[in-house]
Amino acid sequence: MVRNRNIAARVGGWSARHRWWALLIWVAFVAGATLVGSAVGTAEMKSYESANGDSRAAGQILDGAGYVDPAGEVVFVQSTELTTDDPAFQRAIDDVKRSITATGLVDEITSPAPVTADGRTTLIQFTMKGDADTAADRVQPLLDAVDGVQARHPGLRVEQAGGASADKLIGEAIDEDFVRAEQLSLPITLGILLAAFGAILAAVIPVALALTAIAAATGLLALTSQFLAVDAATTNVMLLIGLAVGVDYSLFYIMREREERAKGRSKQRAIEIAAGTSGRAVLISGITVIVAMAGMFLTGNGIFMGFAEGTILVVLTAVVGSLTALPALLSLIGDKVDARAFHGTVRVLTRGRVTWRRILGVRGGESRVWGAILRPVLRHPIVSVVVAGGLMIALAVPGLSLKPGPQTIDELQGDYKIAETFKAIDKAFPGGNEPAVVVVQNPDTAAIERLKQRALASGHFNEPVTVDVNPRGDVARISIGVKGTGTDAVSENAIHELRDTIIPATLPGAHVTGSTAGSMDFNDQMSATRPLVFGFVLLLAFVLLLVSFRSLVVAVKAILLNLLSVAAAYGVLVLVFQWGYGESVIGFQSTGTITDWLPMFLFVILFGLSMDYHVFILSRIREAYDKGMRTEDAVAHGIRSTAGVVTSAALIMVAVFAVFATLSLLTFMQMGVGLAAAILIDSTIVRAVLLPATMRLLGEWNWYLPRWLNWLPTLSHGDDDEDELPAPRKEPALV
Repeated sequence: MVRNRNIAARVGGWSARHRWWALLIWVAFVAGATLVGSAVGTAEMKSYESANGDSRAAGQILDGAGYVDPAGEVVFVQSTELTTDDPAFQRAIDDVKRSITATGLVDEITSPAPVTADGRTTLIQFTMKGDADTAADRVQPLLDAVDGVQARHPGLRVEQAGGASADKLIGEAIDEDFVRAEQLSLPITLGILLAAFGAILAAVIPVALALTAIAAATGLLALTSQFLAVDAATTNVMLLIGLAVGVDYSLFYIMREREERAKGRSKQRAIEIAAGTSGRAVLISGITVIVAMAGMFLTGNGIFMGFAEGTILVVLTAVVGSLTALPALLSLIGDKVDARAFHGTVRVLTRGRVTWRRILGVRGGESRVWGAILRPVLRHPIVSVVVAGGLMIALAVPGLSLKPGPQTIDELQGDYKIAETFKAIDKAFPGGNEPAVVVVQNPDTAAIERLKQRALASGHFNEPVTVDVNPRGDVARISIGVKGTGTDAVSENAIHELRDTIIPATLPGAHVTGSTAGSMDFNDQMSATRPLVFGFVLLLAFVLLLVSFRSLVVAVKAILLNLLSVAAAYGVLVLVFQWGYGESVIGFQSTGTITDWLPMFLFVILFGLSMDYHVFILSRIREAYDKGMRTEDAVAHGIRSTAGVVTSAALIMVAVFAVFATLSLLTFMQMGVGLAAAILIDSTIVRAVLLPATMRLLGEWNWYLPRWLNWLPTLSHGDDDEDELPAPRKEPALV
């Protein structure tokens, strides 16, 4: 059969031979994408575009209704001893009204103020002047005024909360978190690369390439977002994924190029071999990740679709940069990339007794440490599969208890006073913070009144009930307090009652939105689309692996091992964040749930990223096998020769993801721990034990391909140097 030419090798070879053109094209691409993206600006999705089902329909109606909503704020006033009728309590209320009015930012104070049944708590509700979208930038004088009232009335609890104050205080905390995460991620990544390479240039190049790829992808996102708007968190996810894959791809490439140079290859030939081997692995890995990310489009949810859009762009640019700019840089710099800065220092200080390569156990391109682990694994494959598989299954079992939940104020971890204020308000006035919102077109006053009476009489709802008609008079928005916590069965039953019974009997055609309704609609959408997403990702990944390695067994086994890694990550998430093991270590308070959108996101991301190591190791194994090694020897060689780069790449990913576990939002803590745990498990238990043990057991069956699939193309996995081929192996007959 005719062997197809290796596209990655052709591209890398051209870039190495025309290095200045390749670098100029890459720089022009990055600069152009960044400048155009800055000029256009990223289009963020409207609030209703992140919703599903009935909630989305309601949000879309509200978006076009022409409502001009001012920023609403409240001042929470509470006493443990006094009632609102007490003169001291009244003086505090008057002081609040006078102080906030004096700022000149208050448009209207709502009267009368709601009071709890025990008379010890009230809410002073008011709206701010000006555009609600800019209220967070103007709310600080009001916060200062309320703090002043608190100082003058120390016997009472006087605190402000609301959309504007939350956006300011929580938004600032989150922004600071991400700045800190970025500041930590880069030095950690550089440190690991410097330790792995012992050379400054070799450490800086992967980070520089990843950052330029992220910059270019962010610029491209601004263009594509004009057609598919994205959530504000998309760029943060792009940074997380882009830094991880961008550095890993460069690491794979540079390690192979240095290995070939150590064998005495010329600079050009070493780059060509790296392009044809590691470059090809990068191409397959990148395509697999992109395929996995594309599965998020099938969710039909705006946030996931935006994540898919951003992550596909950043992975695509990272792949392009690795296949073009990287070989050009290596060709330009030559052996200077290997100039020692760290390993030599350690060697001098220890008089030659310690080198990093001894610590890693890497000599001659193969790992002594992993070789020591691999020997008993290959000698006792059944025991290895049973022990490692049993451990993975044990980790995965808690994942069966995974309980999804919406993001609430409990998400905010740490010492944030405003979070405690929201919780106190919700406790004093249950359901008042997150009401159900009924949206009806061409409203009828009598029908709305019947809806109100029927809802309150049902026992599922409570006051306040407010009706707001838009300026054109063709849309009404009815807010109704929901009993329960907003996330429990009581609140969900209330929404079901409203949608299934009350609305059909009073306001047919009306839609329901709000926090509880939105969460329910999201969960329903995920349940409906989950099989599509899983099926799409698994099927396309299977086809890609089948074509790449011409092996039915390799493709099936890769899918199963990746699913096992994801299942183990789910189990870790449940153990840590749902059951609370590790609260004191990480520093958080469990809510008893996992953020509802995270399991789907983690599946897609982890499935794609896990393929990086799998494809890279399998490519090296297949390369050795194609050169004549027996399967067992090829497996041992492939694992040992890739252990150094896989270990370094995994350390980088784990470190970058773990940084996100230090953020203030529980969702990002869960994301960081889930991703870090999965990569750690995948790069150790799966790749170092389960993969070689199962390949040892299967022997030549690893490369089984049914005859009716012989039409698949044969792709090159090596450098095709026939003079290096050992004697042909003797293959046992398959029975």
